Amino acid sequence: MKKSMITLAMLSALFLSGCTQETQNSFSRSLQNWTGTDGVLDVYAGEKLVKRFIKVDKVSTAYGTNDDSPRPYRYGYGVDDTNFNLIADKGESKVYFEFSDYSTSYIFYQNKQKENK
Repeated sequence: MKKSMITLAMLSALFLSGCTQETQNSFSRSLQNWTGTDGVLDVYAGEKLVKRFIKVDKVSTAYGTNDDSPRPYRYGYGVDDTNFNLIADKGESKVYFEFSDYSTSYIFYQNKQKENK
């Protein structure tokens, strides 16, 4: 059993070392999406925080249907944190969101705060 685990680990390392950086990044993102994240998206208007979404799994770039080129906006799903306390309170619901590359500044990060429910 132990020998097969070592062999599997060595084969995985060999496989990943032969991949391009983009392939390794894609594998890492798919693993992260599978295991789940607790992302936070803060949206700013100038220096003021105007919107916060919590429990965001990922933020994606939109692509055209016919030309498959990237569009100038991002989208995702998350809980609308209306009181900016980083906790999904009663009454705050999961929503779909979009934001433009041209009109907003944003920061996407993982929530390290534990919920006290």
